[in-house]
Amino acid sequence: MDAKKRSSIEAEGSKERGLVHVWQAGSCSVTPERLPGWGGKTVLQAALGVKHGVLLTEDGEVYSFGTLPWRSEPAEVCPSSPILENALVGQFVVTVATGSFHNGAVTESGVVYMWGENSAGQCAIANQQYVPEPNPVSISDSETSPLLAVRILQLACGEEHTLALSISREIWAWGTGCQLGLITTIFPVTKPQKVEHLAGRVVLQVACGAFHSLALVQCLPSQDLKPVPERCNQCSQLLITMTDKEDHVIISDSHCCPLGVTLSESQAENQANTAISPSTETVDSRGDVFENTLVENDLPIATELNVGNVQTTSGDAISSQQDVMGTSEISSARNIPSYPDTQAVDEYVQKVSDRSIRENSENSEKPMASQPLVKEAIPNLHSPPTTSTSALNSLVVSCASAVGVRVAATYEAGALSLKKVMNFYSTAPCEPGAQAGSSSIGPEGLKDSREEQVKQESMQGKKSSSLVDIREEESEGGSRRLSLPGLLSQVSPRLLRKAARVKTRTVVLTPTYSGEADALLPSLRTEVWTWGKGKEGQLGHGDVLPRLQPLCVKCLDGKEVIHLEAGGYHSLALTAKSQVYSWGSNTFGQLGHSDFPTTVPRLAKVNGKNGVWSVAAGQDYSLFLVDTEDFQPGLYYSGRQDPTEGDNLPENHSGTKTPVLLSCSKLGYISRVTAGKDSYLALVDKNIMGYIASLHELATTERRFYSKLSDIKSQILRPLLSLENLGTASTVQLLQEVASRFSKLCYLIGQHGASLSSFLQGIKEARSLVILKHASLFLDSYTDDFLNKNQELLQDLSEVNDENTQLMEILNTLFFLPIRQLHNYAKVLLKLATCFEVTSPEYQKLQDSSSCYESLAVHLGRKRKEAEYTLGFWKTFPGKMTDSLRKPERRLLCESSNRALSLQHAGRFSVNWFILFNDALVHAQFSTHHVFPLATLWAEPLSEEAGGVNGLKITTPEEQFTLISSTPQEKTKWLRAVSQAVDQALRGTSDLPPYSSGSSIQRQEPPISRSAKYTFYKDARLKDATYDGRWLSGKPHGRGVLKWPDGKMYSGMFRNGLEDGYGEYRIPNKALNKEDHYVGHWKEGKMCGQGVFSYASGEVFEGCFQDNMRHGHGLLRSGKLTSSSPSMFIGQWVMDKKAGYGVFDDITRGEKYMGMWQDDVCQGNGVVVTQFGLYYEGNFHLNKMMGNGVLLSEDDTIYEGEFSDDWTLNGKGTLTMPNGDYIEGYFSGEWGSGIKITGTYFKPSLYESDKDRPKVFRKLGNLAVPADEKWKAVFDECWRQLGCENPGQGDVWKAWDNIAVALTTSRRQHRDSPEILSRSQTQTLESLEFIPQHVGAFSVEKYDDIKKYLIKACDTPLHPLGRLVETLVAVYRMTYVGVGANRRLLQEAVKEIKSYLKRLFQLVRFLFPELPEEGSTIPLSAPLPTERKSFCTGRSDSRSESPEPGYVVTSSGLLLPVLLPRLYPPLFMLYALDNDREEDIYWECVLRLNKQPDVALLGFLGVQRKFWPVSLSILGESKKILPTTKDACFASAIECLQQISTTFTPSDKLKVIQQTFEEISQSVLASLQEDFLWSMDDLFPVFLYVVLRARIRNLGSEVHLIEDLMDPYLQHGEQGIMFTTLKACYYQIQREKLN
Repeated sequence: MDAKKRSSIEAEGSKERGLVHVWQAGSCSVTPERLPGWGGKTVLQAALGVKHGVLLTEDGEVYSFGTLPWRSEPAEVCPSSPILENALVGQFVVTVATGSFHNGAVTESGVVYMWGENSAGQCAIANQQYVPEPNPVSISDSETSPLLAVRILQLACGEEHTLALSISREIWAWGTGCQLGLITTIFPVTKPQKVEHLAGRVVLQVACGAFHSLALVQCLPSQDLKPVPERCNQCSQLLITMTDKEDHVIISDSHCCPLGVTLSESQAENQANTAISPSTETVDSRGDVFENTLVENDLPIATELNVGNVQTTSGDAISSQQDVMGTSEISSARNIPSYPDTQAVDEYVQKVSDRSIRENSENSEKPMASQPLVKEAIPNLHSPPTTSTSALNSLVVSCASAVGVRVAATYEAGALSLKKVMNFYSTAPCEPGAQAGSSSIGPEGLKDSREEQVKQESMQGKKSSSLVDIREEESEGGSRRLSLPGLLSQVSPRLLRKAARVKTRTVVLTPTYSGEADALLPSLRTEVWTWGKGKEGQLGHGDVLPRLQPLCVKCLDGKEVIHLEAGGYHSLALTAKSQVYSWGSNTFGQLGHSDFPTTVPRLAKVNGKNGVWSVAAGQDYSLFLVDTEDFQPGLYYSGRQDPTEGDNLPENHSGTKTPVLLSCSKLGYISRVTAGKDSYLALVDKNIMGYIASLHELATTERRFYSKLSDIKSQILRPLLSLENLGTASTVQLLQEVASRFSKLCYLIGQHGASLSSFLQGIKEARSLVILKHASLFLDSYTDDFLNKNQELLQDLSEVNDENTQLMEILNTLFFLPIRQLHNYAKVLLKLATCFEVTSPEYQKLQDSSSCYESLAVHLGRKRKEAEYTLGFWKTFPGKMTDSLRKPERRLLCESSNRALSLQHAGRFSVNWFILFNDALVHAQFSTHHVFPLATLWAEPLSEEAGGVNGLKITTPEEQFTLISSTPQEKTKWLRAVSQAVDQALRGTSDLPPYSSGSSIQRQEPPISRSAKYTFYKDARLKDATYDGRWLSGKPHGRGVLKWPDGKMYSGMFRNGLEDGYGEYRIPNKALNKEDHYVGHWKEGKMCGQGVFSYASGEVFEGCFQDNMRHGHGLLRSGKLTSSSPSMFIGQWVMDKKAGYGVFDDITRGEKYMGMWQDDVCQGNGVVVTQFGLYYEGNFHLNKMMGNGVLLSEDDTIYEGEFSDDWTLNGKGTLTMPNGDYIEGYFSGEWGSGIKITGTYFKPSLYESDKDRPKVFRKLGNLAVPADEKWKAVFDECWRQLGCENPGQGDVWKAWDNIAVALTTSRRQHRDSPEILSRSQTQTLESLEFIPQHVGAFSVEKYDDIKKYLIKACDTPLHPLGRLVETLVAVYRMTYVGVGANRRLLQEAVKEIKSYLKRLFQLVRFLFPELPEEGSTIPLSAPLPTERKSFCTGRSDSRSESPEPGYVVTSSGLLLPVLLPRLYPPLFMLYALDNDREEDIYWECVLRLNKQPDVALLGFLGVQRKFWPVSLSILGESKKILPTTKDACFASAIECLQQISTTFTPSDKLKVIQQTFEEISQSVLASLQEDFLWSMDDLFPVFLYVVLRARIRNLGSEVHLIEDLMDPYLQHGEQGIMFTTLKACYYQIQREKLN
């Protein structure tokens, strides 16, 4: 008693948890004792061996008690109280295990410690009888390099072996015996080895009996299936056999390989002994046996051929034996796809499944048990072939040969025992009661191995009702045998005919892999694998043979096993449905049932009503922990009963008939039981503050709930889904969907139940409850499954015939079951919360979760009520409209049948009925009704002033009407209902309850601006079009997409119901099978502004639109270059027609027209150039040249006169030859063919000087369009963008506002597609948003600011100026590239640039009014430095020749740097063409003169000797100039001048020339060593030398370009003189003659 008191006091701190109570096995009546000498530490886990035990406490310490013969201290061999294992102090141990006489522990870091008996190497140490202290075992994976230590999760110990489960879910084994599952012949194994047979599979748990091993393995996900071989690797028999009988076909895949598994008991022991002391005798005997083996092995092969002859009805043992040996064991239903005639097999499967279901439903004596369709089972049959697919190595061969002769004997023995078994079956009464559960008991595991014989015989020998059980088991477990031989012959032909109807429906009620839940919760898709000695049937394969390799217990597939326990010679498997399957030795009734045979798993009959949630297996008894009504676990005992004192016969041990309930309710709440040989113990928690009780309640209700759901699934849903005439296809589909969601939830609850069971066996910290940590998983599953599904049920309810209404009511209740469970969660979590301080985080978390579950339950309940209300409404609703209005997801919110709402201005006799659903407002009249979707419905109350009526104004895209309510209350009610419904419809989240408090605040009214989809039905322009996008008060407003039924589509911006802003429009063209496509700006429903229109014909127009027409500047491309008539027009358009100036490039004819247009034809002055070099300018009329004109051919022949048609001369004119001769007179004929001439021939060159020759050319350009008339539309467009009707008229600040608007809208437009804008462009745009401000006098700095602003503005096309420049560049290139590259056009091209400058400057001065006009001077803020002397005069250099120094403002100075680089290529090309001849002469001279060395050339050019460089410094070294030196003198100046070709603007080119002069004078200064002034006579030859050596190919073009475009004010300045020098050099070189 004192001890008890003391322990209870000590245990205060541990909240009375983990108390240890011990019973003696075999006496059920005795009350348990407390463990002697044990203090009050909380025990988390205990393990018992034969005579000792181990305890693991909460703080990770390990204590041993009982008989410990391995201890070194004699006092510790039989300690009076548990002693601490000191070797483990400091290692936090997380789990312990004991074998018969040895122990193991696993620490937090995954290290294994072993101690105790080691005679068989079970402690992983070689040659040592005992291991006294816990000793770390090193487990390392040899496959990894470097070797990695394997971390362990769990241990299991048998009598002579140990298994460890690693963190990577693989099994490692050591010790002795076939129960290790290793491929080895050498025992003991003292270095842990991996069980290769299960490598790669996910093992969830291991358990060890005395001489057998069990593993719980997760099923493979279905996609991992490997193709299965057709034949067995070992014995080469076919894995699938197909036997054709007269009336049916047997397809069997239960191949049993005779090799590798028939190791008999004695042989195994012999093997073990030989491993320890090898003897030569065994080796010899193996040799002797070989030939026998071969002889014996002929047997199966021979009998296989006889299979076809076996009579199904024969009960004869021999024929059945043949049958067995022919059929065989390995692969599963998933092999079928590799079978040649897949379809036949599938159909067959279908028939079989149909047949079993029908026959079953006819079988009236039984309740309907679960019948999955066979197809449904297929995804679960994914265990790999049961014998190893890798060839078994020497061990198997040697075992098989050593066994040799016994093979046949085994078969015979099997046949004899079968007789007994058969008799047992045929007399065994059927027990209907036991079969009422969701999985009935029957020959449960007859799918495997030798037990095949049992099946065959029992089938053939018996006609009793237990056949039904067998068939049921077959279909329930997802059988491996697809046909039952004796069965079809007994089926009536009518059934067969019915079964032959092909069914299309299969529903997978087993959920597929769902990642999140499986990662957080234990998996229920498991298989059980066993191996080791099987003499008592403890392996569960239906035989008593040992197995060297893990083999899957097929009949436990799909049973959702979650935990395994192994006793001495029996095994237990606990399932998620709280049932226990047991098999193995049943001498004392330790299996909990008395069924026979015990070699396959059967259900233990523990307690009819309540489920088992924890089991323990002792030497010859079992313990079952059962849920009871008051949630306190009850403990049942089944097994050995010791004789009472009165019996004097000690050997007469008897067993229990059925499990006995032990009286332990006073102890408290048992959380774990563990069993040894003679004693078992329980860990008990006291119920402090109801905390433990609440946890048990949560777990128990969850487990019961799962059993209930499983039963519903198997007994109601499956049969229901397999019925033929359930209703329409859609109804069936809906039911199937509900069912599959139901089963998904069911699976989750099963997983949760299993996780709670293991939670109860651990530390029991509230915060680690899955339901709290991962609440969202549960909440989502519940909402997912049941919200959207009531509707479907409603649909079912409505369409099913009356007699089925009751069934539907039941179904409805069933499907709503899970909602009740939510209330339960909430209740229990609340109870748990009360066990904590109010301030603690646990309390808060539990409280929050509880309210979450509760609110979800309430929400779902509300949804259900809504559904039922709606259903009632449909039943009373007039029938005509029901069909069109009734949708499964539609819910009724309110309706105006009580006349409380009427339509304003309605006719006297009209009937208006308004019905508000959750997705639409319906306005029903006598015969018609109209549906207004809520997403596009706006409701607002009418203001009181509007007549004081209780009115609601309803706006929809195409209607507006006012509803009058009878009372203000009624008005408020409707307004609120409509607003809330609209809000929900817009949110689209009505299905989710508010989990977090924040989102639950209701909006007062739905937003006026919203996104929605709508189809128009009466608007003339939009009839039947669908709009999807933003709305504002009933009109499309914002971004949206509008689609017409004929394929037209607009996507872009809307304003007040019309396209407005930037948008894209497509119009299909049926004739061409392509589409017209417009991308650009719109205004009030019409194309307006910039856009690109791609026509179906292949034409593309880029430019301005107005009122859906091309209007303004635009470019039209017709056809590709390869098409029949490609052409290009760029110019002005008016009302869809070409009008004004434009350039037309007819690519086919090789002609380009530049001139005026009107009404799509050439009309007015124009110029035409052709690819053959003809140039024509004159007057056009209706596309023809008419009247006076000029025609100039490539060789300078000119005709001036009258024309009548293209290239046709007709009338008076003058023809001038290249040499100046000319003919005056009348001409007729086409240019290029013969021309008739009547006239006079003159030869003026005889009389006049040569100078006058080019006179004729001066007339060119008179009939062309003046430069200022060109491209007016482009400039007008820019002025318009700035807000000016005419150039220069308007308000500057308005212009700046327009620029800002243009920039921001463009940026917004491009934000959606950021790839268009590079980062630098974005920065440019940002800097453009600052407008240069100018206060005070205008200065050079301000001028520079403007210049910088212009450079940036012209860099981005989003700025109006940038857009203008971009367009000008495009038109310029269009004009002067290709055929337009004609030297006659040079003057036009130069005039055009000057005109651009003039008009751009006007724009710039408008934007910057303070900018002075062209040619005025800005005073410099500081005088220029005067150090540098001018070259030719003594006074200091000033930039200009103006009287006071300053900066001259010119359009070219300001704008050429922006414009010219972009226009340079076509312009320079024209210069090159024009100067072609003289440049050729110049180049020839350059090449010739450059052959000379420096000294000779300097002499030849007449450079004064004093300017000749004497020495050069090359790389810092001074070298003399030799007569042969070449390209060395004045090298820096030459290099400088060569850069003239890399610059664009005349001012830059002039700077290069100036720089060259400076370099020359630097060189001369260096050699003269004194100051001097150049005179032009001295300078010219030196410069000539530099120009020659610079070898500039197109110097003539450079010179002419500078001359044409340089600022006029520079001509007389220093730069002007230098330029004149360069020009002189150019002409000088052409005339240079070598002596």
